Amino acid sequence: MIRTIAAILLAALSVVAVAQTPPANPPVRVRGTVEKLDNNVLTVKARDGSVVSIKLADNFVVLGITKAKLADVATGKFIGTTTLGERNGALVALEVHIFPENMRGTGEGHYPWDLKPHSKMTNANVANVTSIGKDRVLTVQYKGGEQKVLVPESAKIVTYVPVERSELKRGAHIFAVTQRQPDGSLTAARVNVGLKGTTPPM
Repeated sequence: MIRTIAAILLAALSVVAVAQTPPANPPVRVRGTVEKLDNNVLTVKARDGSVVSIKLADNFVVLGITKAKLADVATGKFIGTTTLGERNGALVALEVHIFPENMRGTGEGHYPWDLKPHSKMTNANVANVTSIGKDRVLTVQYKGGEQKVLVPESAKIVTYVPVERSELKRGAHIFAVTQRQPDGSLTAARVNVGLKGTTPPM
């Protein structure tokens, strides 16, 4: 009986240890400008000046990032927001990106982000919007949690639109979530590209 209990405890502890272990292959987020697209290999000049090659899936998708308005961040929308710090008990948004309905649930949750040191990403449904002068305070809800987000007038607001692969032209600003392969190469199934000079702010 004691051995059985010990085995159960050991198994439970193993599950907890696995749950707390960071992903073995965390995503690599690439931000930069397009150098060229050669077949399915996208060459990007990253923010730090390095040149990065991304092998795109055969059926890769390109989504355009275009400017939107703070008024477009409405109740019932599914959004993502990069935040940095807090003010009056609310996270302070650097940017908000509004997902189309067919992308609802993308990256849902609240977790660390790498746009700036100590920044966070929250992808969630907008449950409520209130105004404080020209700013907005959002109550956003995701599975297992809720946050209040202050969106100042200075925050960048964008949304997604479908575009052709031809938008991946030299000089275009992109953001891609890639996976590092065992040989060190990067792969991706989707690329976000800024339209009309827009830089994806996330």
